[in-house]
Amino acid sequence: MQASRRSCPKCGYHWAWLMSDGRFKCRLCAHRYKWLSVWDTSRLSERDKQRLLEFFVLGVPAYRARFRAPCSRPTTERFYRQVRAVMAIHEELAEPFEGAIECDETMLGGRRRGKRGWGASGKVLIFGMLKRDGVVRVVAVPNRQKATLLPLIVQHTTPGSLFYTDQYSAYASLKVQGEHIVVTKDKGVPQGRDHINGIEGFWSYAKNWLYMYRGIPQKFVHLYLAELSYRFNHREQDLFPLLHKALRQTDNAEIKRLLGRSA
Repeated sequence: MQASRRSCPKCGYHWAWLMSDGRFKCRLCAHRYKWLSVWDTSRLSERDKQRLLEFFVLGVPAYRARFRAPCSRPTTERFYRQVRAVMAIHEELAEPFEGAIECDETMLGGRRRGKRGWGASGKVLIFGMLKRDGVVRVVAVPNRQKATLLPLIVQHTTPGSLFYTDQYSAYASLKVQGEHIVVTKDKGVPQGRDHINGIEGFWSYAKNWLYMYRGIPQKFVHLYLAELSYRFNHREQDLFPLLHKALRQTDNAEIKRLLGRSA
Protein backbone atom coordinates (compact mmCIF):
# COMPACT_ATOMS: atom_id res chain seq x y z
CA MET A 1 0.00 0.00 0.00
CA GLN A 2 1.09 3.58 -0.65
CA ALA A 3 0.40 6.73 1.29
CA SER A 4 -1.65 9.45 -0.35
CA ARG A 5 -2.85 12.89 0.76
CA ARG A 6 -6.64 12.62 0.46
CA SER A 7 -8.88 14.18 3.11
CA CYS A 8 -11.10 11.73 4.95
CA PRO A 9 -14.82 12.58 4.53
CA LYS A 10 -15.52 11.34 8.07
CA CYS A 11 -12.86 13.06 10.20
CA GLY A 12 -11.19 15.36 7.69
CA TYR A 13 -7.70 13.98 8.29
CA HIS A 14 -5.39 14.71 5.37
CA TRP A 15 -3.40 11.45 5.24
CA ALA A 16 -4.65 8.03 4.12
CA TRP A 17 -3.43 4.71 2.77
CA LEU A 18 -4.22 3.70 -0.80
CA MET A 19 -5.64 0.16 -0.76
CA SER A 20 -5.37 -2.49 -3.45
CA ASP A 21 -9.07 -2.13 -4.39
CA GLY A 22 -8.64 1.60 -5.15
CA ARG A 23 -10.19 2.85 -1.93
CA PHE A 24 -8.45 4.93 0.74
CA LYS A 25 -8.11 4.11 4.43
CA CYS A 26 -7.80 7.01 6.86
CA ARG A 27 -4.73 6.70 9.08
CA LEU A 28 -6.53 8.47 11.93
CA CYS A 29 -10.00 6.89 12.12
CA ALA A 30 -9.49 3.90 9.75
CA HIS A 31 -12.51 4.96 7.69
CA ARG A 32 -12.46 3.51 4.17
CA TYR A 33 -13.66 5.68 1.32
CA LYS A 34 -13.34 6.41 -2.37
CA TRP A 35 -11.77 9.58 -3.72
CA LEU A 36 -12.51 10.74 -7.23
CA SER A 37 -11.24 13.94 -8.79
CA VAL A 38 -13.48 16.23 -10.81
CA TRP A 39 -11.47 15.37 -13.91
CA ASP A 40 -12.03 11.63 -13.45
CA THR A 41 -15.80 11.89 -12.97
CA SER A 42 -16.32 12.58 -16.66
CA ARG A 43 -16.65 9.51 -18.89
CA LEU A 44 -15.22 11.38 -21.84
CA SER A 45 -11.82 10.37 -23.16
CA GLU A 46 -8.72 12.27 -22.10
CA ARG A 47 -8.49 13.82 -25.55
CA ASP A 48 -12.11 14.99 -25.50
CA LYS A 49 -11.81 16.48 -22.00
CA GLN A 50 -8.68 18.35 -22.98
CA ARG A 51 -10.43 19.68 -26.07
CA LEU A 52 -13.39 20.91 -23.99
CA LEU A 53 -11.05 22.51 -21.49
CA GLU A 54 -9.27 24.29 -24.32
CA PHE A 55 -12.60 25.62 -25.61
CA PHE A 56 -13.42 26.86 -22.10
CA VAL A 57 -10.05 28.56 -21.64
CA LEU A 58 -10.48 30.33 -24.98
CA GLY A 59 -13.92 31.53 -23.88
CA VAL A 60 -15.99 29.58 -26.40
CA PRO A 61 -19.59 29.24 -25.10
CA ALA A 62 -21.23 25.83 -25.35
CA TYR A 63 -23.70 26.98 -28.02
CA ARG A 64 -20.83 28.19 -30.24
CA ALA A 65 -18.83 24.98 -29.77
CA ARG A 66 -21.73 22.69 -30.67
CA PHE A 67 -20.35 21.92 -34.15
CA ARG A 68 -16.77 21.36 -33.00
CA ALA A 69 -17.18 19.95 -29.51
CA PRO A 70 -16.58 16.19 -29.11
CA CYS A 71 -19.89 15.76 -27.23
CA SER A 72 -23.41 17.12 -26.97
CA ARG A 73 -24.19 20.64 -25.83
CA PRO A 74 -25.64 19.52 -22.44
CA THR A 75 -22.47 17.51 -21.75
CA THR A 76 -20.33 20.50 -22.70
CA GLU A 77 -22.35 22.78 -20.40
CA ARG A 78 -22.03 20.31 -17.53
CA PHE A 79 -18.27 20.13 -18.00
CA TYR A 80 -18.07 23.93 -18.06
CA ARG A 81 -20.05 24.11 -14.80
CA GLN A 82 -17.61 21.71 -13.16
CA VAL A 83 -14.67 23.86 -14.24
CA ARG A 84 -16.37 26.97 -12.87
CA ALA A 85 -17.06 25.19 -9.57
CA VAL A 86 -13.37 24.34 -9.24
CA MET A 87 -12.57 27.99 -9.94
CA ALA A 88 -15.01 29.00 -7.21
CA ILE A 89 -13.32 26.72 -4.67
CA HIS A 90 -9.92 28.22 -5.46
CA GLU A 91 -11.31 31.75 -5.16
CA GLU A 92 -12.82 30.93 -1.75
CA LEU A 93 -9.43 29.74 -0.48
CA ALA A 94 -7.71 33.00 -1.43
CA GLU A 95 -6.11 35.06 1.33
CA PRO A 96 -7.89 38.22 2.61
CA PHE A 97 -6.90 41.43 0.86
CA GLU A 98 -4.63 44.02 2.42
CA GLY A 99 -3.28 47.38 1.32
CA ALA A 100 -5.23 49.73 -0.97
CA ILE A 101 -8.64 48.26 -1.80
CA GLU A 102 -11.44 49.60 -4.00
CA CYS A 103 -15.05 48.67 -3.19
CA ASP A 104 -18.08 49.13 -5.41
CA GLU A 105 -21.37 47.56 -6.53
CA THR A 106 -23.01 47.01 -9.89
CA MET A 107 -25.91 45.13 -11.46
CA LEU A 108 -25.86 42.41 -14.08
CA GLY A 109 -28.69 41.65 -16.46
CA GLY A 110 -30.04 42.62 -19.84
CA ARG A 111 -32.27 45.56 -20.63
CA ARG A 112 -35.86 45.17 -19.49
CA ARG A 113 -38.95 47.31 -19.38
CA GLY A 114 -39.92 48.91 -16.12
CA LYS A 115 -37.87 50.43 -13.34
CA ARG A 116 -34.29 51.38 -14.15
CA GLY A 117 -31.29 51.63 -11.83
CA TRP A 118 -31.01 50.07 -8.37
CA GLY A 119 -33.87 47.71 -7.63
CA ALA A 120 -34.74 46.98 -11.26
CA SER A 121 -36.45 43.64 -11.74
CA GLY A 122 -34.53 40.74 -13.24
CA LYS A 123 -31.16 42.20 -12.27
CA VAL A 124 -28.49 40.61 -10.08
CA LEU A 125 -26.69 42.85 -7.61
CA ILE A 126 -22.93 42.28 -7.43
CA PHE A 127 -20.47 43.58 -4.86
CA GLY A 128 -16.77 43.70 -5.64
CA MET A 129 -13.43 44.42 -3.95
CA LEU A 130 -10.28 45.04 -5.94
CA LYS A 131 -6.78 45.27 -4.54
CA ARG A 132 -4.88 48.01 -6.34
CA ASP A 133 -2.65 46.50 -9.05
CA GLY A 134 -3.65 43.05 -7.85
CA VAL A 135 -6.63 40.75 -7.67
CA VAL A 136 -10.39 41.04 -7.42
CA ARG A 137 -13.15 39.29 -5.49
CA VAL A 138 -16.84 39.53 -6.42
CA VAL A 139 -19.99 38.08 -4.90
CA ALA A 140 -23.71 38.27 -5.59
CA VAL A 141 -25.62 40.00 -2.79
CA PRO A 142 -29.36 40.30 -2.04
CA ASN A 143 -29.16 44.07 -1.44
CA ARG A 144 -26.68 46.92 -1.03
CA GLN A 145 -27.42 47.70 2.59
CA LYS A 146 -24.75 48.29 5.22
CA ALA A 147 -25.66 45.09 7.06
CA THR A 148 -24.91 43.10 3.89
CA LEU A 149 -21.79 44.81 2.53
CA LEU A 150 -19.75 45.51 5.67
CA PRO A 151 -19.56 41.87 6.87
CA LEU A 152 -18.20 40.92 3.43
CA ILE A 153 -15.55 43.63 3.65
CA VAL A 154 -14.54 42.49 7.14
CA GLN A 155 -14.41 38.85 6.00
CA HIS A 156 -12.29 39.40 2.90
CA THR A 157 -9.94 42.20 4.00
CA THR A 158 -7.43 42.69 6.79
CA PRO A 159 -7.76 45.41 9.45
CA GLY A 160 -5.80 48.56 8.71
CA SER A 161 -6.33 48.46 4.95
CA LEU A 162 -6.91 51.59 2.91
CA PHE A 163 -10.40 51.62 1.39
CA TYR A 164 -11.52 53.65 -1.62
CA THR A 165 -15.29 53.90 -2.14
CA ASP A 166 -17.85 56.22 -3.63
CA GLN A 167 -20.15 58.38 -1.50
CA TYR A 168 -22.67 55.64 -0.79
CA SER A 169 -23.72 55.83 2.87
CA ALA A 170 -23.26 52.08 3.54
CA TYR A 171 -19.49 52.63 3.56
CA ALA A 172 -19.60 55.44 6.14
CA SER A 173 -18.36 53.27 9.02
CA LEU A 174 -15.37 51.77 7.16
CA LYS A 175 -13.00 53.81 9.33
CA VAL A 176 -13.47 51.15 11.98
CA GLN A 177 -11.82 48.61 9.64
CA GLY A 178 -9.08 50.90 8.34
CA GLU A 179 -8.48 54.19 6.59
CA HIS A 180 -11.32 55.30 4.35
CA ILE A 181 -11.13 57.66 1.37
CA VAL A 182 -14.39 58.78 -0.24
CA VAL A 183 -14.17 59.43 -3.97
CA THR A 184 -16.37 62.30 -5.08
CA LYS A 185 -17.61 62.56 -8.65
CA ASP A 186 -19.09 65.23 -10.85
CA LYS A 187 -21.18 63.77 -13.69
CA GLY A 188 -19.35 60.47 -13.29
CA VAL A 189 -15.85 61.99 -13.34
CA PRO A 190 -13.72 61.63 -10.16
CA GLN A 191 -12.75 64.95 -8.57
CA GLY A 192 -9.11 65.06 -7.53
CA ARG A 193 -6.54 62.28 -7.66
CA ASP A 194 -8.54 59.65 -5.75
CA HIS A 195 -10.54 57.19 -7.86
CA ILE A 196 -12.04 53.70 -8.06
CA ASN A 197 -11.17 53.20 -11.72
CA GLY A 198 -9.78 49.72 -11.04
CA ILE A 199 -13.01 48.11 -9.87
CA GLU A 200 -15.06 50.08 -12.42
CA GLY A 201 -12.74 48.80 -15.13
CA PHE A 202 -13.35 45.28 -13.90
CA TRP A 203 -17.12 45.80 -14.17
CA SER A 204 -16.63 46.71 -17.83
CA TYR A 205 -14.45 43.62 -18.34
CA ALA A 206 -17.02 41.38 -16.62
CA LYS A 207 -20.02 42.65 -18.56
CA ASN A 208 -18.20 42.38 -21.88
CA TRP A 209 -17.18 38.81 -21.08
CA LEU A 210 -20.69 37.77 -20.01
CA TYR A 211 -22.31 39.36 -23.04
CA MET A 212 -21.29 36.48 -25.31
CA TYR A 213 -23.24 33.97 -23.18
CA ARG A 214 -26.56 35.58 -24.18
CA GLY A 215 -27.76 35.48 -20.59
CA ILE A 216 -26.83 33.21 -17.70
CA PRO A 217 -29.04 31.18 -15.31
CA GLN A 218 -29.44 33.05 -12.02
CA LYS A 219 -28.93 29.87 -10.02
CA PHE A 220 -25.39 29.64 -11.46
CA VAL A 221 -24.47 33.30 -11.15
CA HIS A 222 -21.98 32.47 -8.37
CA LEU A 223 -20.13 30.13 -10.74
CA TYR A 224 -19.87 32.72 -13.51
CA LEU A 225 -18.63 35.29 -10.99
CA ALA A 226 -15.98 32.82 -9.85
CA GLU A 227 -14.93 32.35 -13.47
CA LEU A 228 -14.61 36.09 -13.97
CA SER A 229 -12.56 36.50 -10.79
CA TYR A 230 -10.31 33.57 -11.62
CA ARG A 231 -9.68 34.74 -15.17
CA PHE A 232 -8.90 38.28 -14.02
CA ASN A 233 -6.69 37.18 -11.13
CA HIS A 234 -4.67 34.89 -13.45
CA ARG A 235 -4.73 37.20 -16.47
CA GLU A 236 -0.97 36.96 -16.92
CA GLN A 237 -0.94 33.14 -16.90
CA ASP A 238 -1.94 30.33 -19.24
CA LEU A 239 -5.16 28.99 -17.73
CA PHE A 240 -5.05 25.57 -19.38
CA PRO A 241 -2.32 23.98 -17.20
CA LEU A 242 -3.68 25.72 -14.09
CA LEU A 243 -7.20 24.38 -14.57
CA HIS A 244 -6.06 20.97 -15.77
CA LYS A 245 -4.07 20.54 -12.55
CA ALA A 246 -6.90 21.91 -10.39
CA LEU A 247 -9.47 19.54 -11.94
CA ARG A 248 -7.20 16.57 -11.21
CA GLN A 249 -6.55 17.62 -7.61
CA THR A 250 -10.06 18.65 -6.54
CA ASP A 251 -12.36 16.10 -4.94
CA ASN A 252 -15.63 15.80 -6.84
CA ALA A 253 -17.51 15.84 -3.52
CA GLU A 254 -16.26 19.39 -2.87
CA ILE A 255 -18.03 20.88 -5.87
CA LYS A 256 -21.43 19.31 -5.21
CA ARG A 257 -22.42 22.05 -2.77
CA LEU A 258 -21.75 24.58 -5.54
CA LEU A 259 -23.46 22.66 -8.34
CA GLY A 260 -26.45 21.53 -6.29
CA ARG A 261 -28.85 19.15 -7.97
CA SER A 262 -27.24 19.78 -11.35
CA ALA A 263 -24.13 17.83 -10.25
